[in-house]
Amino acid sequence: MTTLTAPKLSSLDRCDRCGAQAYVRVTLGGGGELMFCAHHARQHEDKLREMSASIHDESERLAPSALVDEV
Repeated sequence: MTTLTAPKLSSLDRCDRCGAQAYVRVTLGGGGELMFCAHHARQHEDKLREMSASIHDESERLAPSALVDEV
């Protein structure tokens, strides 16, 4: 049995909403594909799940915001 996996997203993959680097690939039931930055993926997540879209999320690759310790 062969399992196909989507290729990793690269810096060349861009968000279809704003053009930022895409970290989320959405495959629609009809075979279409959308790319989103983490922000727009979160913004549209509920609707995409309602559509039973396949969501490949690599947003864990984003570095967490630096926390500033106040003295």
